[in-house]
Amino acid sequence: MGLYPSVSPAAAPEPANAAPRLARYVGLDVHKKRVQACVLDPTGRKVHGENFPCTRAGLAHFAERWLGPQSACVLEATSHTWAICEVLVAYGGQLRVSNPLQTKAIAQAKVKTDQIDAQVLAQLLRCDFLPDVWIVDEATRRLRQAVGRRTGLVQQRTAVKNRIHSTLAAELIPVPTQRLFSGPGLDWLQAADLEPRTRQYLDSDLRLLAALEQEIAGWDAQWAAAAYRQDQAKLLMTLPGVDYAVALTLLAALGDIHRFPDGDHAAGYLGLAPITHQSGEHCYHGPITKHGNRHARWMLIEAAQHLDKHPGPLGAFFRRLARKKNRNVAVAAAARKLVTIAWLMLKNNEPYRYAQPATLQAKLARLRIRAGGAKRKTGTAHGQGRHPHYGTGLRMRRIAPLQEVCQQEGRPEPAPLEQLPAGEQRMIREGQLWKTVSATRTEQFRPKALGAGHQDAPVPPPNPHPFPLSSLEAKGRRHHKRTDTPAAQ
Repeated sequence: MGLYPSVSPAAAPEPANAAPRLARYVGLDVHKKRVQACVLDPTGRKVHGENFPCTRAGLAHFAERWLGPQSACVLEATSHTWAICEVLVAYGGQLRVSNPLQTKAIAQAKVKTDQIDAQVLAQLLRCDFLPDVWIVDEATRRLRQAVGRRTGLVQQRTAVKNRIHSTLAAELIPVPTQRLFSGPGLDWLQAADLEPRTRQYLDSDLRLLAALEQEIAGWDAQWAAAAYRQDQAKLLMTLPGVDYAVALTLLAALGDIHRFPDGDHAAGYLGLAPITHQSGEHCYHGPITKHGNRHARWMLIEAAQHLDKHPGPLGAFFRRLARKKNRNVAVAAAARKLVTIAWLMLKNNEPYRYAQPATLQAKLARLRIRAGGAKRKTGTAHGQGRHPHYGTGLRMRRIAPLQEVCQQEGRPEPAPLEQLPAGEQRMIREGQLWKTVSATRTEQFRPKALGAGHQDAPVPPPNPHPFPLSSLEAKGRRHHKRTDTPAAQ
């Protein structure tokens, strides 16, 4: 019995309409310092084996002799796979990257060596049994590297903060502020009278923390400028809970969205699809798979934490599922729905249809200012006369409709409500959200928050809340005891 019973030449007969076979099939077992290569002919016979340094010069020397237009090459995905692909792609032929988890499940052997692994990859490539992955383009690869760099810096900052907390707890030193790393908390850390050994530890960590904060601030500035220049990032920012950091992370993780047939496949790629075990009449749906990019999945989970307060369909979906299941299930399901909606938005080049205009306008304005843009002038335009509330004593704020906000920011306008699919309109009406959604498409006026010097300003007449309250807010208002009634006084 051979080492490769599932990929032997006899086990894979040539189809009648198959494409013409190539001249060589090359398998590369890549390591950090060395590469083991195996070259097969169209019949599966090994014609060459070689071990060479994993350097640009070593890869180029091997590719000049064994790669060409009539060859195919495969290697497994690892930390420096894309740098190797950048060298090999210049020599022509097919270049494929294998998924190591699925390759291990397909071809297992009792004896495992680098030569056997390279030959297994070449045999799988020859028989077209290879579970390959998408080869990342240059722009996506650079974006993923930037995302990973910032993520590493944030993790180091968290480790330094935890070490400071641990140092104080080990010495039984109470913290006088609720937020240790706020302005007053940092002032206390720098001026606290501590033992010399503890003082030395804290000063060392504070210097590291200041350096990390400076580096993260520099990366954030570059991210803001990159997101402001990228239309897809600003399109994703119309989703609730999604800022430029989440938008760029999602774009880096997904890459080319056209490789996914639908949004469900994109959610499954990020590990947000539920586990399913089905056999006969029994079917079990479990937790999410947690495959794919962990950082992108974590960012989406964090973005979904705030959806319980959103007045639109996403918030209604979150609150309904939280009542039926629990909050954790609702957060994971809402994160999955964010991915599916993001896929549709990128595919159709359309903003989120139920975004809140005031929140979206403030979010995009912060991005514009942080990226180096100027603040836009507010108030009544020249030649339009006085504001309708001029002289009434009311401090009112105008909320532009969603389509006007998108037009001001250079984004495509959302589809009119009358042109939505019938199923989507039915969902909005059955959820009693039509009034809420319609309010985002019309001009609104809301009272401005009064400062410390305007306590005696006239109070505007009570108006119905433009958005329905969430269940938690409504419950809090019902149990809130008023102190301005005669009975309370």
